Amino acid sequence: MDEPEKDPSGERIAKRIARAGVCSRRDAERMIEAGRVRVNGKVISSPALNVTAKDAIQVDKKPLPEAARMRVWRYHKPAGLVTSHKDTRGRATVFEKLPANLPRVISVGRLDINTEGLLLLTNDGELARALELPATGWVRRYRVRAFGKISQEILDKLKSGIEIDGIKYGPIEAILDKTQRDNSWMTLGLREGKNREVKRVLEHLGLKVNRLIRLSFGPFQLGDLKAGEVTEVPPRVLRDQIGSLAGETKPENPRSQRPARSSDKKKLHARRRRNS
Repeated sequence: MDEPEKDPSGERIAKRIARAGVCSRRDAERMIEAGRVRVNGKVISSPALNVTAKDAIQVDKKPLPEAARMRVWRYHKPAGLVTSHKDTRGRATVFEKLPANLPRVISVGRLDINTEGLLLLTNDGELARALELPATGWVRRYRVRAFGKISQEILDKLKSGIEIDGIKYGPIEAILDKTQRDNSWMTLGLREGKNREVKRVLEHLGLKVNRLIRLSFGPFQLGDLKAGEVTEVPPRVLRDQIGSLAGETKPENPRSQRPARSSDKKKLHARRRRNS
């Protein structure tokens, strides 16, 4: 396979594909390596290629769509659905249950099959990748019901992080809300969101999670969404929370939950001067 001549300008081909809403950047890289992407009629095998608006890009021999306006939806994922476009075991997936009028979307991270609550969806693969990174610093907050008894004193020890079977988990804010018969209800806040983190940490403390609901992801809240409902985040709210570019989503600080962008900082300072 002949590779097109590299261009130092433009953007990476995988990033361009992700911005078109085809898939995530990581999945785009896999598609390239599998020989499913053409640039100017030539199949490419490496994602180390920059493209510009002049380049003709095809995925599976179909022209790449123009990058659409970045959009985000809040979805109340019910328990029992797999966060995947396809499941090899034939289980029902999140994307099979979404309204037919939604464009092709991907999830920002995943929720386990038995976990319910807020799942963010977007048509921008690059945005999804950026928001999934721990460096974004956004708190994921969960409501948890677990079989067993525990004290607030023990939960407070999670604030300094914990290591389980060689895996280090970052600080977790855990509040014991109530004890109901043989179950404990808690609210947990964490920033990393490692695979099955809540369940593994609580199992290490002698609890067995039997219900897990994600209440929020950064500034986005589950709110009063009913199971199975999906609603789009208004463009103005989206701009306020994450800015206009997926690559610029790192918050200024954990409290603000907002991107650390120089342009945003200038606007913030200007507003403060006008209000002072």
